[in-house]
Amino acid sequence: MIIMIHRAKKSLGQNFLKSIPALNMMCEAGNVSIADTILEIGPGKGALTEKLLEKAGHVIAIEKDHELLAFLKEKFQEEIGDKKLELIYGDILDFDPSSIGLKESEYKIISNIPYNITGSIFKKFLSETIQPSLMILLVQKEVAERIVARDSKESILSLSVKAYGNPKYMMKVGKRFFSPSPKVDSAIIAITDISKKNFNNNKNLEVKFFEIIKASFAHKRKVLRKNLESLTSAEKIHGLFSLLNINPQARAEDLHFSVWLKIANFLNE
Repeated sequence: MIIMIHRAKKSLGQNFLKSIPALNMMCEAGNVSIADTILEIGPGKGALTEKLLEKAGHVIAIEKDHELLAFLKEKFQEEIGDKKLELIYGDILDFDPSSIGLKESEYKIISNIPYNITGSIFKKFLSETIQPSLMILLVQKEVAERIVARDSKESILSLSVKAYGNPKYMMKVGKRFFSPSPKVDSAIIAITDISKKNFNNNKNLEVKFFEIIKASFAHKRKVLRKNLESLTSAEKIHGLFSLLNINPQARAEDLHFSVWLKIANFLNE
């Protein structure tokens, strides 16, 4: 039995999950099977890694902490020897999936990620050329609620995720189920059917979509049409709102993703 006393590093956003139901839910939500290659970000002490290894054919774990990496190498010595687990030292934000042969939609990301790089991880892997097929992530509860727009109000974050996949709120995980305990509760979120089909592999449309939502949310007190005037003429905006039957007093947060995609297509012409 390996015993490790490790002081969590705040700089690396380390909060180790100790809830068995939550760990099981992450594997179930990811529909993990022997055919799967799983990328795990920040395996920590290996609680989730252990669960993934029970079901997946291959697990690739990226760890930035030297001490934890040494611990994991000892803990999973047999699985590493059997080539079932691949441990890589490094920063996930510098990681190139193609460097180890990963291909588009042929791997899944399942992780308890550091809160401080949540947005960067979404941006990197959802807009990545080599996208995962799905992502199961443990994030701050408030962030999970914003992504699925539980209050029916969209945001740049929710629209950015929906542009590439279908987000679903899976399960709340209370702060008491972590060591050390963070200040806020967490939640498991699933993002499935990840692809760039909404943009029809049109890079210009993808760029235009993000340009539009960034401008539209720039000044929250302004109605949408006023924010859009930074991108195009009032005349074209009037025609757009008439065509899509958008309320002239609507704010950016009021429009569903499908409408935003139509706006991007209209303004990209």
